[in-house]
Amino acid sequence: MTVLEDVLVQGRSLATARVLIDERLDPRERALAMELVNGVLRWRFRLDALLSGMMKRPLRKKDMDLHLLLMVALYELVELRTPDYAVVNEAVARTRQRGKKWAAAMVNAVLRNFIRDPGRLQTTLEQDLVARYAHPRWLIEAFSRDWPDAIERIVAPNNQRPPMWLRVNRRRISVEACTQQLAAAQVTATRHPLAETALRLDSALDVSRLPGFEEGQVSVQDASAQLAAGLLGAAETDRVLDVCAAPGGKTCHVLESADVDMTAVDIDSPRMEKIQQNLDRLGLNARLIVGDATDIDSWWDGRLFDRILVDAPCSASGVIRRHPDIKSLRQPDDLASLTGVQQQILRQSWRMLKPGGLLLYVTCSILRQENERQIERLLSKQSDARELRIDAGWGLACRHGRQLLPGDMDGDGFYYARLKKQGIDT
Repeated sequence: MTVLEDVLVQGRSLATARVLIDERLDPRERALAMELVNGVLRWRFRLDALLSGMMKRPLRKKDMDLHLLLMVALYELVELRTPDYAVVNEAVARTRQRGKKWAAAMVNAVLRNFIRDPGRLQTTLEQDLVARYAHPRWLIEAFSRDWPDAIERIVAPNNQRPPMWLRVNRRRISVEACTQQLAAAQVTATRHPLAETALRLDSALDVSRLPGFEEGQVSVQDASAQLAAGLLGAAETDRVLDVCAAPGGKTCHVLESADVDMTAVDIDSPRMEKIQQNLDRLGLNARLIVGDATDIDSWWDGRLFDRILVDAPCSASGVIRRHPDIKSLRQPDDLASLTGVQQQILRQSWRMLKPGGLLLYVTCSILRQENERQIERLLSKQSDARELRIDAGWGLACRHGRQLLPGDMDGDGFYYARLKKQGIDT
């Protein structure tokens, strides 16, 4: 309950709020707690609609804890199929434990009314688009506007539990040997059809139980994100810059692919520490700089780069299934500031690219204004910029760049665009 209050009332990210779960609970309790938290955040807009239809008037703001308690109970009834009596008894007991004995009868009545009328859910879905798709209305409208023929294809994966993908560090182990090592530990994995180093686990497990993790043989990274290293195409000895690099998955993957001179930049100092930890575990080296990608003159030494990876901050609308709190925390007004920052980062990064060099623009968004329209803006302002089309057997070809929607090849939603800087070396 405390974690849900942190996210839905205080507006904190789930990554920040879940520290309480990690600190206070043992592994078994932690797994159940995260299932309930993720589940409620994933289905929050459907659960809200159900509660609104069952209550004569909404609860007062100071009783938001009761609203969250009822959402947890409804999630257990609808999605986990927990026995009815157990859910009701637990919810009533927790109401009393929170010092709100006056509300015990109300909680009991709401849940029992739902149990007596199982058709209420279907009626709610027929009447309310937000409830049917379990997304905020503004996101539904944005998806429908950008991808009018794919709305169901987008929201369905967003409402599912995400798969666990591994990236094999071929400097230390082959993909075949890694697959055999996992099988020996009774962990079944399937290769991705296009991402050469990606293995999908049939069942997710904690990294502490993952064979080869501590030895730097594997990392956890979504398959769609693993396409970045190949698209960047860095060669041995290239000077490579990863902008907005934390937590460093793509940085490390590029280094696993070629012996490059890597510089990774991010504005967040604690997240940069995570990059260093990953580099150490994988046996890799990079130059790490805590700096603002919109103000490169404060940290850049003036030396140009052969390859630049711009992993731009974005709405994260393509990774909702991994971060269900995005549905509640992200607001439509955020897009104006995000797109402004994205364009600044693109323009500043372009200054650091050598003539003949390549810039790869990446987001985990599926919104066109953060993706192809940003590339269109840069091309209109930079006469020395030329797009290199991505002709691939994955995703959707856009006017500029290529888009993976959530669930494509069982990966997350990602956008990629490649730009070459024309000049004397072109």
